[in-house]
Amino acid sequence: MDRRSLLLGAGGLAAGLAAPAIVQAQGAYPSRPVRLVIPWPPGQATDLMARVTATRIAETWGQPIVPENRAGAGGMIGTDLVAKAAPDGYTVLAASTGPISTAPLVQRTPYDVQRDFAPVAQIGISPYVLIVRKDFPAQNAAEFVARVRAEPDKYTYATSGTGAAAHLITLMFLTRAKLQAVHVPFQGSGPGLTAVTAGQVDFAIETLVATSALFRQGAVRALGVSLKDGTELQPDLMPLARLPGVEGYDAGAFGGYMVPAATPRPIIDRLAAETEKALATAEVKARLAQIGFQPYFRNTADFSSFLTRHSAEFREVIQAHNIKVDS
Repeated sequence: MDRRSLLLGAGGLAAGLAAPAIVQAQGAYPSRPVRLVIPWPPGQATDLMARVTATRIAETWGQPIVPENRAGAGGMIGTDLVAKAAPDGYTVLAASTGPISTAPLVQRTPYDVQRDFAPVAQIGISPYVLIVRKDFPAQNAAEFVARVRAEPDKYTYATSGTGAAAHLITLMFLTRAKLQAVHVPFQGSGPGLTAVTAGQVDFAIETLVATSALFRQGAVRALGVSLKDGTELQPDLMPLARLPGVEGYDAGAFGGYMVPAATPRPIIDRLAAETEKALATAEVKARLAQIGFQPYFRNTADFSSFLTRHSAEFREVIQAHNIKVDS
């Protein structure tokens, strides 16, 4: 073995020994309150998802998990705070699609996701629903596709902003279905859905949690859901992937936990295991369902692979449509 290989091997051994040593020095983890940074305002879907799961984990640990909302810049402020936190397991990020998967592809971010974060576990996924104004001339998803395809650029769709998850998930559907429609971006999903409800915009693909009250009240009509296997939260909604030419369409916004890079692996494993246990309880499942969030646990390895695929899918649609938020 040459000297360089020996040094590399020694370095790897040292790194492998370092994590358990850190955990041992800290004592049993967690030995004090854990800070959960939520980069969104209170009441937002990621906020609720993270709090519901953390409450159960804290009960098991016997140590509080303290939520801290650090909203701003589309989730980037709070996300950056965790990127720069000590990698000791006492600062956890409520991670979601916007600041982790889409923002880095369309604008400068003060953090590098691959360099600055370690995935822990996925908690679930937020289904998206195709809704149309209540007088739209189509009664189901197949009729919708036929109508929009027959009249390119006649119909309009609302999103929560250029480059936002809703915009990209809508473009994924339109591209697969070979549809051309006019994008009308709003500052947030609320104003966009209000415009569809008022009949000012023709359709939108937005989260189940944001749209369910509207279509249940008859203010808009729901034609399909973005998850290829449908959603247990609204089983009457047809998966859009069943449409001819749209096979394989499977899109949603994830929620999960991430920690600063270099956090010791035993801590990551413990938090992932406790997350899985929490999601197995009927109470947590029911509370997540109430906020329109479908439980879908992925362990650390599967979550990491999912994040890679998730970003690649968004990158493809971004490049195909030349989407940029800033230069």
